[in-house]
Amino acid sequence: MDFELNEDQQMIRQMVRDFAEEKVRPGVAKRDEEEQFISDLLPGLAELGLLGMVTPETYGGSGLDDVSYAVAIEELARVCPSTAVTVSVTNSVCQEPILRFGNEAQKRRFLPPLAKGEQLGGFCLTEPGAGTDASSLQTRAVKSGDRYILNGAKAWITNTHVGKVFVVMAVTTPGIGAKGISAFIVPSDTPGFSFMPHEKKMGLRASITSGVTFEDCAVPAENLLGGEGMGMKIALATLEVSRIGIAAQAVGIAQGAFEEAVKYSRERQTFGQPIANHQAIQFMISDAATQIEAARLLTHRAAAMRASGGGPGQSQASSMAKLFASEAAKSVCDTAVQIHGAYGFSREYAVERFYRDVRVTTIYEGTSEVQRMVIARAMLK
Repeated sequence: MDFELNEDQQMIRQMVRDFAEEKVRPGVAKRDEEEQFISDLLPGLAELGLLGMVTPETYGGSGLDDVSYAVAIEELARVCPSTAVTVSVTNSVCQEPILRFGNEAQKRRFLPPLAKGEQLGGFCLTEPGAGTDASSLQTRAVKSGDRYILNGAKAWITNTHVGKVFVVMAVTTPGIGAKGISAFIVPSDTPGFSFMPHEKKMGLRASITSGVTFEDCAVPAENLLGGEGMGMKIALATLEVSRIGIAAQAVGIAQGAFEEAVKYSRERQTFGQPIANHQAIQFMISDAATQIEAARLLTHRAAAMRASGGGPGQSQASSMAKLFASEAAKSVCDTAVQIHGAYGFSREYAVERFYRDVRVTTIYEGTSEVQRMVIARAMLK
């Protein structure tokens, strides 16, 4: 069993780290403070192939393996979690379901602009009254001739206002729960498709999140993804993949906060010596390092499993990685703030931003409680 990255994966890690340090880091604090989207970074991300990592070269993508994808997301999150989530979403919850469930015409039409970074994409599942209970969706899609008419509202959608293509879940057959949900590929310029105002968020302030409304939004029947009634299957399969990306994001956030804490502990002096010499600080650092390594290994295991074809254990592995990595990252960021003392409460230090950014990782793509449910069901079958 090999726990090391292969040569190609190491090259990708270094390439993304160099980009993150040279291009992303200089503007991180300003983008966070001003809630400024990462528009200036998109050309560079596209040039490196990071906006089409999961898509094969046939459709304009990079065709990277899943471990390489996780490594790239981690390296972006280590510097700027907002950049990481923007990249993760357009890859994992927009391109991935189209690639996996779309027909050839849909792939040829929608994937190349997304994979080349000419467009960003998103995923519309959550609603104001249906988050964890995704089977309770209220957005309706009614067949009318060669179109489906969508009406309803979505909440907490990433890449709104900048995204051009969204995979949307809507009820086509009411009264039968999850079996009545279907998925659609909906361009954002479709009449009746509207973005709500930006959410004012605690963290990830340089990524865009808002609601979406559909008012008699007419979507061509050819944009139905998979088939009628396949929406929940598509959503769950997509989340198996996207949870790996969120786990990688959490690992990157933890790594970034950890590095800041180690640096500070060497510089800050009390009682005539660096606080890094104090056993209490050393214990904090050793525990944080162990948590990060365990989270990274779980994440890479889930990614490697998927690269090998996934299988019955994929959902469990993805949920374990997402659960542990997000909870560990939250703990590591808390430790990093504690090591900084009062300065950790100041926006002048990066750990304050990491502390805010990490909090949502235990919530989106399925809360920690949902991940425990998924894991338990797999273990108790």
